[in-house]
Amino acid sequence: MFPFSKFDPSKIDLSKFDRAAFKMPNFDVPPFDPGAAEAATARGSKGAGDRAARMKDAMARFRRAQGAALAQWTEACRTAAEAPAAARHDGPTLDMEAPKAAGGAWTAPDQAGGPKPEAGPDLSAMMRALRETLPGAFPAGGAPAGRGAPVTVPPGARFEERTFADAAGSRRYKVYVPSGYRGQALPVIVMLHGCTQNPDDFAAGTRMNALAEERTFLVAYPEQPQSANMQRCWNWFSSGDQVREGGEPALIAGIARSVVSEFSADPDRVYAAGLSAGGAAAAILGATYPDLFAAVGIHSGLACGAARDMPGAFAAMKGQGPVPGRNRRAVPTIVFHGDGDRTVHPVNGDQVVAQAMPDSGLAEAVSRDTSPGGMAFTRTVRSDGAGRPLLEQWVLHGAGHAWSGGSPEGSYTDPRGPDASREMVRFFLAQAGDPEARG
Repeated sequence: MFPFSKFDPSKIDLSKFDRAAFKMPNFDVPPFDPGAAEAATARGSKGAGDRAARMKDAMARFRRAQGAALAQWTEACRTAAEAPAAARHDGPTLDMEAPKAAGGAWTAPDQAGGPKPEAGPDLSAMMRALRETLPGAFPAGGAPAGRGAPVTVPPGARFEERTFADAAGSRRYKVYVPSGYRGQALPVIVMLHGCTQNPDDFAAGTRMNALAEERTFLVAYPEQPQSANMQRCWNWFSSGDQVREGGEPALIAGIARSVVSEFSADPDRVYAAGLSAGGAAAAILGATYPDLFAAVGIHSGLACGAARDMPGAFAAMKGQGPVPGRNRRAVPTIVFHGDGDRTVHPVNGDQVVAQAMPDSGLAEAVSRDTSPGGMAFTRTVRSDGAGRPLLEQWVLHGAGHAWSGGSPEGSYTDPRGPDASREMVRFFLAQAGDPEARG
């Protein structure tokens, strides 16, 4: 998903703001130069009274033009606000469009059917540009944080907000405590949302809380604020956020440890999973904290070190970045990626697998099947001598950039695919020898 760097208003150079670059409509506001107007008045007038009258007339013309421009701007904003929610977005963050019917899948724009709209002024780009060049002039908030879907909490369970802070900063997070919790040492799964999402939205889309209720484990959902990234993406492309004991990896690891401490969870059964930017962050956790995370799940993400800056991020997302090296310590990894993903090139899924590959040989089994929803997939499982799966790769044929088998109650999901959440939970619990988790 498209990354956006941290925003510093103090570095804005208003002289370089180009309206044409953002397709801003021409409101025909004539530039007003009081000096030039006064000089013209002086040349044609015979006295102070005439000069005052001409200046007043010039000001009146300018105010009329200004009022007309404001009316055009208000109408443009009203039209944008009344557009269907599925047709609006705040930047090309993902390659998916919302389902048009209940229970439908998020689809790529060219799969949705129907005529393509005619090109016109990019109002969302205009608003972003104006927010960035004129801080405080427009309501705060930026990109919408997910769909705001309500999360149902069954009797006896809890879904509560917490805040973690250390030398690296602070982050809010939500933790799901299943109704079956009685103080026993439970597994913990850390779920990392994608760009523009939030914990509630991600919980609704992945249905991970329902699985936690069914299998009795804890779930933590760290939240990326807009102050850290304009589109609420995890900064996987920043070199400072790819290291141990620093940046976002330290914050997420701190959240995981806090949950273990607060709920007396099992420190040997802590896992992380994420979508897109969150998937890339999960890959970074596997590389930087192999002593904390017993396994990781990467859905439509990238390998640790796939990029070190913004230009490198766009190259990596197109499948044109450098090939990251292998991790020093292999962590069991499960990968889901659609071969029709136009936001994060499918080659990135292969690179995640290659990065997590242990040195010793593994038995490999390849199977092909179709999900109940009609999506074909290829599953490759690499297991150790005891039959424990250490690497799984699910290639989703025809799928775009969305959580496979997810609920339409959350954003960026494709209900047609195999259930990525359930398969990740199975893979995670299998690392601890759970006999029910072998698949």
